[in-house]
Amino acid sequence: MTLLSHERYCREIIVQNDLVRAALRGADLSATVPTCPDWTLTQLALHLSSAHRGVAEIVRNRVTEFTVPNEVPGTEGDGSWDADRLDAWLAEGARMVAEALTEAGPDVHVWTFGREQNTAFWARRMTHETAMHRADAFAAVGADYTLDADVAADCLDEWLEIISTPQALAFKPELAEMAAPGRTLHLHATDTDAGLNAEWLIDSTTAPLTWRRAHEKAAVAVRGPMSDVLRVVYRRLPADGPGVEVLGDRGVLDAWLEKASF
Repeated sequence: MTLLSHERYCREIIVQNDLVRAALRGADLSATVPTCPDWTLTQLALHLSSAHRGVAEIVRNRVTEFTVPNEVPGTEGDGSWDADRLDAWLAEGARMVAEALTEAGPDVHVWTFGREQNTAFWARRMTHETAMHRADAFAAVGADYTLDADVAADCLDEWLEIISTPQALAFKPELAEMAAPGRTLHLHATDTDAGLNAEWLIDSTTAPLTWRRAHEKAAVAVRGPMSDVLRVVYRRLPADGPGVEVLGDRGVLDAWLEKASF
């Protein structure tokens, strides 16, 4: 289930990408990204734009079976990318995927790595991919990060949907190691209106895990602003950071975060 319309996803890709571009202006592009320490800011930007361009190709060509992704021309190395060229590359990649998805609409059959084999999957995935890599870019430049609550809640839903699939378990067998008695988590956004129902109960006592939107007791609870709860789940923010409250068995949370990350 998605919270946003296809049109909103397509717009949001551009919005989030433009915020990434703004963060990179004037920044040291060779700086290490603290939340992705194997990357510089240039490499982060190239990764994001390569994802946009790869999905644009899938959608435009109506690809229905997995193929090894083509190398995106022009992304070799990061030493030749000045700020203007990188900004233009980022803008073009986001425009390509947003236009391809807008033209196709949500219901075209294409290959995905999820349950849904359609363009709606990619519109949602690219929105959240861009939003979370914006968190990386903002962390690298020291900017405050927030995300609209409905986008953040949908991003968390999507992540739980992905890691609870048989495909995810096959791709990353260590997800099964999360399963143990008592491994339940409650996530609670404290800054959203009641209509969003921004609370989750995650049951990792079996593999694959199960989850639901609910206000229920668990072995451990994480409470905080919606954007912060999302970043904790994505391991973009420490669980003991300011504004985030952990109640209960911290060991359950730490074990879950370690196994659930990709």
